[in-house]
Amino acid sequence: MKQSIHNIKQPVAAELKQFNRLFKESMKSNVPLLNKITYFLVQRKGKQMRPLFVLLSAKMFGDINEKTYTAASLIELMHTATLVHDDVVDDAHQRRGFFSINALWKNKIAVLVGDFLLSKSLTLAIDNKEFSQLENLSSTVKAMSEGELLQIEKARKLDITEEVYFDIIKAKTASLIKSACRAGTMSVTNNQTLIDLMGEIGELVGIAFQLKDDLFDYGKQQIGKPTGIDIQEKKMTLPLIYTLQKVDRETKKYILKSIKKHSHKKSRVLEIIDIVKKEGGLTYAISRMNEYKELALVKLAEVPNSVAKDSFVELIHYTIERKH
Repeated sequence: MKQSIHNIKQPVAAELKQFNRLFKESMKSNVPLLNKITYFLVQRKGKQMRPLFVLLSAKMFGDINEKTYTAASLIELMHTATLVHDDVVDDAHQRRGFFSINALWKNKIAVLVGDFLLSKSLTLAIDNKEFSQLENLSSTVKAMSEGELLQIEKARKLDITEEVYFDIIKAKTASLIKSACRAGTMSVTNNQTLIDLMGEIGELVGIAFQLKDDLFDYGKQQIGKPTGIDIQEKKMTLPLIYTLQKVDRETKKYILKSIKKHSHKKSRVLEIIDIVKKEGGLTYAISRMNEYKELALVKLAEVPNSVAKDSFVELIHYTIERKH
């Protein structure tokens, strides 16, 4: 049965409200412009999947407490910072159907706001003497930065392999969900086996999550970015990588030339999308996405049954069934 994100949140609905109050508080500044921008960000919050991963991970192994709220705030501050910076890097003027920070206040302010949010996450950890959470968060920032830079490097050369693709998405996307699951678990237990287990589950879910995002690029649904944008930006995702491995030399050469020199032409981009579909690129990516989802569910089976676990299972399904 397909679940809505609203139903998934029910076991931690009260805790999520408390988190939102504390999160809003953690973003406060003495600079009026910053408060105006952070208020704008809070009002346009998304589905809050990462704080949800934190809270549900904690509730599966203990009682949600102040450490859990701090952990969720750290993750969400850092996630919001990366979104603000990503919009600058991608020159994106929309985020979740609204104008992005850089569209409204220009790149310079957007970069500084991202820096502010990142520094807020670090000082929040230090103020609460959450040094293990700080270590968890810092390693994630490092991984995400390396993943983004590796993707940019490969976009220039268009020589990405499937192995490198998975290295990129593990670093730039899965590492944050891994960190969220570890953070929640760490807030209620010192059991390293459980913390590592939840980290592994988070990474598997994160990979499936990114594969779903990459598949949206080939669909007709509007999710805040036009179809084919990854190809236009020369981002090599799994459907395309698989197709390039499968087609004959001439077709491969044609695809690569189209991406290198004609990715600004909508007709060429749609032609590439058509080839990917015909060659089974989408089918292959969907099968890999489901494979990672199933691996996550198998590992989660080791966790004792509870209402929180049921919601976590539904959240895993939701990551690949969502419409945006």
